[in-house]
Amino acid sequence: MTRDRRLAPSAFLSLVALALATAACNTSAPDGASSGSASAKAALPGADSMASDDAGPGEAAAMRDDQPRPEMQAQVLLDRAGFAPSVIDGTISGSTHNALRAFQEANGLAVTGQLDDATRGILARQSNIPATRVVTIPADFAAGAFAPLPKDPAAQAKLPALGYASLDEKLAERFHTTPEVLHALNPGAPPFAGGAKLRVPNVGADAIDPAQVKDAAWRQTLANLGVGTDQPSAARIVVSRKAGTLRVYDEQNALVAAFTVTTGSEHDPLPLGTWKINGIDHNPKYHFNPKLFWDVSDAKLDAVLPPGPNSPVGVVWIDLSKPHYGIHGTPEPANIGKTESHGCVRLTNWDAARLAQMVSQQTKVEFVA
Repeated sequence: MTRDRRLAPSAFLSLVALALATAACNTSAPDGASSGSASAKAALPGADSMASDDAGPGEAAAMRDDQPRPEMQAQVLLDRAGFAPSVIDGTISGSTHNALRAFQEANGLAVTGQLDDATRGILARQSNIPATRVVTIPADFAAGAFAPLPKDPAAQAKLPALGYASLDEKLAERFHTTPEVLHALNPGAPPFAGGAKLRVPNVGADAIDPAQVKDAAWRQTLANLGVGTDQPSAARIVVSRKAGTLRVYDEQNALVAAFTVTTGSEHDPLPLGTWKINGIDHNPKYHFNPKLFWDVSDAKLDAVLPPGPNSPVGVVWIDLSKPHYGIHGTPEPANIGKTESHGCVRLTNWDAARLAQMVSQQTKVEFVA
């Protein structure tokens, strides 16, 4: 398991100025056109050209599944609504039960955590959104570079970025799933490559308004992760150690989003209490200090790790007033909610990117048992 405690960002946004040595971790288109319409998508580069292309209310689906996938369709609709099942894999378990509980609570349903008839009834209002769609992999998206990452932090520090190890991994993050699921959706397909057509989970809510994202690198990260800019504003977030969830509430105390998270371990428990957000760092660098790791030899050298989706803390660091702790992404999305962390709150990269757009320094953070 990647140890994520006491990995510090080298710099935060202008809202916060943290020294690198500080140890951390313990729209709609104009004229009413769909942002995913064929004309809009044709003008978009790279990852954006694979954006969702939804039928309007009451319209027939523009595309259909090649076979019924009711569980994956439910996950897709939950993910689009902000009640994230973490990895979309067509299996109703773990993170999806958490998403269902939050969705049911937000919609005034009995909270069962199951895909029951009442929940299916609400989701059926979007039955014209299929579970999957077919995309063409853009050549520039597939260009790489891709390479396996060295395990040693000193070797990682020499790289220009901690990027994706393969196109399979990059595609999986873009569509909130795993390489294994993509291959199962495309049996017998040749190795994924630019220009190839690929069946993927039909994730949506991925339209990006460039006017809302001044940082071009962060805008590209959002596109690579299939995360749009239309997100609710968080007045309060609550992380539950027992439930393994992070819930987002607006100014009216309405539950507007929820994510499964990894929250700590017996050795490094979640620090219960109320905290503030000092700042949010997109695509950050990190300081690895082995002297602050109980399970790493002090003989290892300090290292400044470059940014990237395979950074030990992913693409986002949300810095908390509790020293050495933050909320962040991960290079191992399939492990969220299944393995331990070392005190920090960890989400998939796509969920962390979505959350980063919801919170601000005014958002109250509660860690509860």
